[in-house]
Amino acid sequence: MTGEIARQVRVMGRVQGVAFRAWTRGQARRLGLRGWVCNNPDGSVSALVVGPAEQVEVMLDRMWSGPGAAAVRDVSVEAVTPVPQVEGFEITG
Repeated sequence: MTGEIARQVRVMGRVQGVAFRAWTRGQARRLGLRGWVCNNPDGSVSALVVGPAEQVEVMLDRMWSGPGAAAVRDVSVEAVTPVPQVEGFEITG
């Protein structure tokens, strides 16, 4: 779709064992975004967020907070081009 962007995100801090992936999926679905979220072996969480630029930016801002039990230390964001064709928003690992 035109006007869409994609961002690869890595969230560091206390983000595993605090429902961060489920929270991310819920937020993304509410914003009408597509992509995935997963845990990494180093304790961080990665996500691919695809959708209209304005909604993607809202999601990226929200990821700095996460669910109540999370303690986000850093969020790194990288542009992904071309925009991948993905459907839905799923927890992949």
